[in-house]
Amino acid sequence: MRIRTPLLAVVATGLLTASLAGCGARDESTTESSAASPCTGSSAADAADPSELTLALVPSGDANKLVETVKPLQDALTERLDIPVRGVITQDYQAAVEAIGANQAQIGMLPPLQMVQACNKYGAEPALQTVRKGKTTYAAQFYTNNPDKYCDDAPVTGANGLLYCNGTEGGTGPAGLDSLSKMKDAKTVMLQSASSAGFVFPSAALKAAGIDSTTDLDLTQVTSHPAAVLSVNNGDDEVGVSFWDARETVVKDTPDVAKNLVVFALTNEIPNDGVSISSSLSPDLQQRISDAMEDYASTPEGVDALTAIYQITGLDKADPAALQQAQTEADSIGLGN
Repeated sequence: MRIRTPLLAVVATGLLTASLAGCGARDESTTESSAASPCTGSSAADAADPSELTLALVPSGDANKLVETVKPLQDALTERLDIPVRGVITQDYQAAVEAIGANQAQIGMLPPLQMVQACNKYGAEPALQTVRKGKTTYAAQFYTNNPDKYCDDAPVTGANGLLYCNGTEGGTGPAGLDSLSKMKDAKTVMLQSASSAGFVFPSAALKAAGIDSTTDLDLTQVTSHPAAVLSVNNGDDEVGVSFWDARETVVKDTPDVAKNLVVFALTNEIPNDGVSISSSLSPDLQQRISDAMEDYASTPEGVDALTAIYQITGLDKADPAALQQAQTEADSIGLGN
């Protein structure tokens, strides 16, 4: 297995890194088996409002760009809450979870698996889930530069101008999973093992097809979905995985993605990422933060800002039971809590 070094370093200002792991006080009572009832979080009933709030985000592409795009959100939350809100970029998914556990961040914009883990380990409330294209779920996709091998029908052009086969153009999974058996020994690019769309759900789908993602593939792991797309487009790998449809994030700057890459399979639907809120805060402040973010997401300027951050078009109340599916998939490939 090859692990590719990230092309872009994480932002240094306000950085929270993976070295935070384990530095938060862990409440063993919250580390129930993932088979237990879905975690809904807790709060500190007698907590005083802090003088500042920190919002942790994980870069899905250009970290420097994310620093700029988060500013409207932090300014809007500062105005609505009357508490200064500071956005920081963490090194990876787990660093964001540990930042919440260590009370170095009180708000986290996290993938679904990390929302569950932050709740199970540290009591963080899974408050909101993102909405994209009217959905609170999405599929992970498998795409290739070798459609003759993986497509059972002729590729078609979707409404976004990109190519699809095996019934994947609608974007709703599962679809085309029979083709995964052809991937044995293929040069494949995935994300870190903590990524729901970039590793967990695709690995679970591969396992169901009789392929172990870590031993039966010539595997490279990268740190972002755009990097995975570009790796397959450049011919460094034959197959890549990402959220549906991560090709849209690079096609403007790399237009040959539209003719070079074909999506041929979709995983089961994944619960959308969302917003987790620290258990160190009072119930009142937790609710105010949730209301402020939901309110901002309902405004045109909020939609613009959230779209720029993570292609978010709205926020809705989180569904802990739906989020639990991310942990169930992780358990199925041996990742667990």
